[in-house]
Amino acid sequence: MEMRGPVVAALTLAVVAGMVLPAAIPPGEYQQRRANLREKLKGTLVLFGKGEPADVDVNRFRQETNFYYLTGWTEPNARLLITHDREILFLPHHDERREVYTGKRASAEDPGVNEKTGFQTVMPLEKFERQLRDALDSGPELYADETSQEVERLKPLFLLRKVRAAGPLIGELRRVKSAAEIEMLQHSADVSMEAQRAAWKKMKAGAYEYQAQAAFTETMMDQGCEGYAYPPIIGSGPNSTVLHYETNRRRMDRGEVVVIDAAAECQAYAADITRTIPVSGRFTARQREIYNIVLGAQKAAIAAIKPGAAFYGPKSVSQIAIDYINSHGKDKHGEPLGKYYTHGLGHPVGLDVHDEGSLAPTLKEGMVLTVEPGIYIPEESIGVRIEDMVLVTKDGARIMTGALPKDPDDVERALAE
Repeated sequence: MEMRGPVVAALTLAVVAGMVLPAAIPPGEYQQRRANLREKLKGTLVLFGKGEPADVDVNRFRQETNFYYLTGWTEPNARLLITHDREILFLPHHDERREVYTGKRASAEDPGVNEKTGFQTVMPLEKFERQLRDALDSGPELYADETSQEVERLKPLFLLRKVRAAGPLIGELRRVKSAAEIEMLQHSADVSMEAQRAAWKKMKAGAYEYQAQAAFTETMMDQGCEGYAYPPIIGSGPNSTVLHYETNRRRMDRGEVVVIDAAAECQAYAADITRTIPVSGRFTARQREIYNIVLGAQKAAIAAIKPGAAFYGPKSVSQIAIDYINSHGKDKHGEPLGKYYTHGLGHPVGLDVHDEGSLAPTLKEGMVLTVEPGIYIPEESIGVRIEDMVLVTKDGARIMTGALPKDPDDVERALAE
């Protein structure tokens, strides 16, 4: 069941299996987000909430995240229209036959729908096209998801207007997280760290990758989270060198390392964490050497994070990590290790694990991002990635996932518990 609450009565703090769920984002915050957006608009913005899954028996409904960011609404087939002086939420009528399966849903004609949605104006879907025609007079621009089938269908209404992408405009707002969002993200990180520790307990020669995934899943769901923030990666031995390995079926053997890249989505907000651990409980000398290079690169990068710093480009946080890896250690052929670092250093995290809005050109206080250097050497069946969620603070950075051990000695001690 979806835990992301719409702007219905705010959830009070609840205790689930010993962990406290944060209160839902307050209705006023969604209203403020829309007010901030209206200040940037030079015309009309329309968004289409996600439709009903084709097979509601097997597919979980998850709202389109830009729509959710501006509304907090979690029911399907809604639409949103915003101009500089109006904001309207459009809802479908009741479908009694479908509601036998889904439960009662909201409609524009319901008593109390304004309080429930947080919108002063709520209309049925059939009024959308007329309201859109009227709204087009508010300015020259029309913002929407230009790839949406609904936008294609409605193009005859605005033939003389170019549709501009709504994502970048909303992404500017989503880059910097509010205090409530940071609390949500910290909760998802806390659950994910607890679930990773549960997965670590399955680390032994002869166990299977899926057994570690099962332990992670049980802990995550026991804490009331909706599900994975992304398909979990439990890659042992040669699989540790495959960046997005998701099969998780191999037997783990003594002397190998396992990359565990797994995190939860709780109350709509995603976490993203990776640790690399030894199956036998202790790193080999070579594994520890590679591990310490990755850890050193990550520490150097995090130390450089602060408002105003560039994350990518020359003299950036990312370049610091690359330079560190290239200046420490060699492969079996005496070559620098930088060629085995085959992905970017990080990305924003929020409602999506790869959140809307880039990290460029410079970092700002309130951004939440990952820092995840890695070295993957197929020839040696050694892959190491260490990933933390980092909050950009006024003076530097705070590691939100720092409670999960990553110093190699601390990892080995945790595995021995």
